[in-house]
Formats: sequence, structure tokens, C-alpha cells
Amino acid sequence: MAYGTLAIDTIQSSTTGTPTQFNDGSGTQIGTLCRAWVNFIGSSATKNAGFNISSITRNAAGDYTLNFTNAMPDVNYAVNGFCTSNDTSTTHQWGLVTSRQASEMLTTSVRITSAYSFNATQWDSPLICVAIFR
Repeated sequence: MAYGTLAIDTIQSSTTGTPTQFNDGSGTQIGTLCRAWVNFIGSSATKNAGFNISSITRNAAGDYTLNFTNAMPDVNYAVNGFCTSNDTSTTHQWGLVTSRQASEMLTTSVRITSAYSFNATQWDSPLICVAIFR
């Protein structure tokens, strides 16, 4: 079996007939691809890897602003995420990542919170992963 590289400039819906460019991160076929994602270190807001995230601002412990390289078309997107812990207790090994408030979901950025799963206290997780779909 041969493996190779697939390079695509346009994905087109079979029902709308409208092509959507995605090679610059500005658009994807609605509902099918991730518009932005990031994997970062909470204490320093250092990005390990990501797509369509230009920068991360640490506002306070467990409070971050993710800035988009290319703006979202509107504020009706979904923020999904998780964070991990170095704690060996079985009740403290994972955390929650959520958007803070609807008013902080902008087309150019989103403010998120990472918190312990057992008491919802905000904290700087060693690993925070977020994916944004629209």
C-alpha cells in the first residue's frame, strides 16, 4: 500500500454548491472541520501546538484569552476542552475547560477557564487542550 500527501485548496458541500477555502485558516465547511485548536501550558500560556490561535493571554490563574489568527464569522461557535493534572489522587487527575461568559466569546478571541473537576476552582493546568467548532 502506498502512502502520500493529499493537498486540498477547497472543500465543497454537496448540498449547497458553495466552495469554502480553508488553506488560510479563515474558513472551513461549517460543521465539519475544527476552526481553531490549541494545546498549551497553563502557568506560562506557552503554546505547544495549535491552529488559528495567534496568541494566548494568561489573565489570572486558570483564566486565559485565546486570540484567533483569523476571526470567526460570528460568535455562535462551540468551545470544547480539557485539562490535565500532575496530582496522583484519582479525584484530582483532570479538569474542565469552558468559555467564561457568552459576552466573552468574540469573533477575534474567546476567554476560557480551566478548573479542577472536583471543586471548580480555577487553576493553571500543566496541559490545556481546546478545540473550537463552528
